[in-house]
Amino acid sequence: MLKKPFFDDLETRSADARATDLATRLPEQVARAQGLLGYADSLAGVAAAAITDAQALARLPVLRKSELGKAQAAHPPLGGFTVKPAHGFAHVFQSPGPIYEPGGVAHDWWRMGRFLHAVGIGGDDVVQNCFGYHLTPAGMIFESGARAVGAAVLPAGTGQTELQVTAARDVGATAYAGTPDYLKVILDKADEMGVELGFTKAAVGGGALFPTLRQFYAERGITCLQSYATADLGNIAYESAAMEGMIVDEHVIVEIVTPGTGDPVGPGEVGEVVVTTLNPDYPLIRFATGDLSAVMEGQSPCGRTNLRIKGWMGRADQTTKIKGMFVRPEQVAALVAKHDEVVKARVIASRDGEMDVMTVKIEAPESDSARYAASVADVLKLKGAVEVVAPGSLPKDGLVIEDQRSYD
Repeated sequence: MLKKPFFDDLETRSADARATDLATRLPEQVARAQGLLGYADSLAGVAAAAITDAQALARLPVLRKSELGKAQAAHPPLGGFTVKPAHGFAHVFQSPGPIYEPGGVAHDWWRMGRFLHAVGIGGDDVVQNCFGYHLTPAGMIFESGARAVGAAVLPAGTGQTELQVTAARDVGATAYAGTPDYLKVILDKADEMGVELGFTKAAVGGGALFPTLRQFYAERGITCLQSYATADLGNIAYESAAMEGMIVDEHVIVEIVTPGTGDPVGPGEVGEVVVTTLNPDYPLIRFATGDLSAVMEGQSPCGRTNLRIKGWMGRADQTTKIKGMFVRPEQVAALVAKHDEVVKARVIASRDGEMDVMTVKIEAPESDSARYAASVADVLKLKGAVEVVAPGSLPKDGLVIEDQRSYD
């Protein structure tokens, strides 16, 4: 099957054409948001018709995830930020927090098709989708993208690796979607079982794609590209075969701002990623992701003309993604509060080969680490090694989450 070089004509349009389109769609989106309870105070008095570009957009307040959570607690489940009630959507998801996100089944609602097309996935492929389908939206986000490019989907989720290998072989899976390191787990298990798999493409997200891991896949004949997406926003930016930064999606506006202020940084400077989505069902305006990145100069050699960012460069706060799941400082605080004898705790993210490892150090007079293992899994939503240390032995540096992984 002859594959189109680009997902659509939007990817190669001129800067003027993109600006003209934005000058129409952005004021409409701001006006749409003004009609919602969630924006009743923050956008009151704003002249929506004047918000026609990123410079004008930068004058509006930033919306933080913590504010979204508070609004959802006051006005469950979606906080007054959607144009439809919960029952008007195809799905409602729950992410850690808890934070609830709506989901649709209209064509490419999450805008992930653009990324899968860039990976080379199309109508001849079977995608083994190893993102979770339980409560959180990642599985459906990537399934929607596969549907947009005409690929079949094996909804595998996570776990049961031997069955994953068997299914991949039996259905002839040619493409993988999931966190960067889980494909290696599948391939290693296949080697152990003496099974040859047919993966040639991998669309990954939910964690850092380390250079050594990408090289490992390349040596196995697998092209592996990564996207930058969130449960709230869907696809934000994605790699192409050029592998020079990440190209911003055509239906979002990305700003890089000084963390905590919302003020745009200078060209090339590292700052917090703030995103405005043009999704009419869920108009998030200047939504702060908490992630760090920077704008890259010029255009991608692949021919796509939109803005590029350098990809994920860490967190503006201590929130850290481990094994594809965010661990937040408030979760660590909840872990400490769960046991009266615990003085403090520290979560450490590290690597063992190509796998993320979470270690939780707990200051407590008790020396039995097994005592806290269930609480760690329950509160942090991840299993990890637990080490009990003497009270007063953890560093007094303000960190409750320490990321020791190298991203070079």
